[in-house]
Amino acid sequence: MYERLRVDRSTTVDRVVDALRAALFAGDLEPGTPLREQPLAEALGVARSTVREAMTMLVTEGLAIREPNKGVSVAILHPDAVADICRARFVLESAGIRAWFDADEPARERVREAMRVFAATAKDGADPEAMTETHLAIHRSLVALTGSERLIATADSVTGEARLALARVDALRQDARQQVASHRKLVRLLERGELDECVEELRRHLAGAQESLLEAIATPDPR
Repeated sequence: MYERLRVDRSTTVDRVVDALRAALFAGDLEPGTPLREQPLAEALGVARSTVREAMTMLVTEGLAIREPNKGVSVAILHPDAVADICRARFVLESAGIRAWFDADEPARERVREAMRVFAATAKDGADPEAMTETHLAIHRSLVALTGSERLIATADSVTGEARLALARVDALRQDARQQVASHRKLVRLLERGELDECVEELRRHLAGAQESLLEAIATPDPR
């Protein structure tokens, strides 16, 4: 009796959220920028209620903040939040590293494939947004070694906040080859089964990431 029931899995709200997320991650909407319903509705060709619902989703994800009498604006990544994000990433990703031997072969192959894609993307003059996307895919694949969908979802939420600055990090670094070498070392240690060493390398890696994030949020955007 349900044969004729259908649902559009991609709603207008979803598409608006995707468009706003892309603008945030690309740095087109700087931290602290007000998100005004009417101009956004006109620019996107949707109803104000759709924009309102989309902004609520961004607030839930930590990408925007809602303040009484001020409305909604792009979230500002504070130094304390950067440190907390890196602590959370270490817990999640090191759990994945520890699960290397228990993970199935497809999960291990996803780590290798993510590394290959990042290496192919990372070249002199590489697009910072593409670098960020493929870079994060490696770290997500590490968490996925746990086999836990909840841990993966938590990692996505944590890195979502960091992505407000990550594209700027890759633009400021301009060291694609060094980044490839750093991530290859992580994967190489995994392949050798040297998990303790891999965890310590991850600790150093994320300490460097924290330093770069702090530099990015302290450096004015030249645009």
